[in-house]
Amino acid sequence: MMSNLFSIFDPTNQLFNLSLNWISTFLGLMFIPYSFWLIPNRHHMIWNFMLNKLHNEFKTLLGINSFSGSTFIFISLFSFILFNNFLGLFPYIFTSTSHLTLSLSISLPLWLSFMLYGWINNSNHMFSHMIPQGTPNILMPFMVMIESISNIIRPGTLAVRLTANMIAGHLLMTLLSNTGSSFPTYLIFILIIIQIMLLILESAVAVIQSYVIAILSTLYSSEVN
Repeated sequence: MMSNLFSIFDPTNQLFNLSLNWISTFLGLMFIPYSFWLIPNRHHMIWNFMLNKLHNEFKTLLGINSFSGSTFIFISLFSFILFNNFLGLFPYIFTSTSHLTLSLSISLPLWLSFMLYGWINNSNHMFSHMIPQGTPNILMPFMVMIESISNIIRPGTLAVRLTANMIAGHLLMTLLSNTGSSFPTYLIFILIIIQIMLLILESAVAVIQSYVIAILSTLYSSEVN
């Protein structure tokens, strides 16, 4: 019996006072070497096709003033979050992206590096983002406050968006699975179908959230150039 519903997200396996569940964050690295040793197959071609599409899209969003190779930062971010989201759908694998510890440690350094680079190298450009074009003079102080607050909370919204979406689906699947023991036989089959549909939905959420985080990070980066 679970003492706490959120205990399914807690790292409980320990060895020498070290949490072993966080090792699941690095399990995505196991999928990388096969592309260098096996003959390219359909999965490899689909993955390369998807990365090429992302590269072209990120390059368009970053604009002509971006540094060459900067798209690989966001492609790596997309791949890392996607692997962790998908691995969390497997039984007995710890979902690291459902914790603010991981999601905030990704979004905060990215946002901070963008802000430092922008304010140091493009101060006038950053000030121009504070006041939208055509704003009346009387509203300018309020617009500066609103834009500053919206800029400050960006890393928090990125982290909470990823964490909340991963927690919501896992909690719903856990709640439904815990009630299965008290159901009659004919309802068990309905519950299994619902669980499969939820698993498909969570797979889509895993891809969408990885894409959203990468796209928003790219947009935040394009604003400082």
